[in-house]
Amino acid sequence: MDAMIAAAGDDPNKLPGLITVQTDDWIKSVSGVKATCKALNDGLRHRDVVVQISSDNRTEVLARGEASGRGQPYRDPMPRPE
Repeated sequence: MDAMIAAAGDDPNKLPGLITVQTDDWIKSVSGVKATCKALNDGLRHRDVVVQISSDNRTEVLARGEASGRGQPYRDPMPRPE
């Protein structure tokens, strides 16, 4: 995500918009990622980017332009935790 944020420059469509995770990847390793859900309508988020978990997904980070609105409402990605 950090590389994507740096490469986006001033183009918000290139910022991270959605993290998709294949179910088996979530169970094996990615579940250790700090993801939070502040409210049910907010959904699961990592660094303020929506995380969607499904057996149909590929594990990847999509830019807002690629996500076709699926990660909305978009927020500024939070910095990497120290």
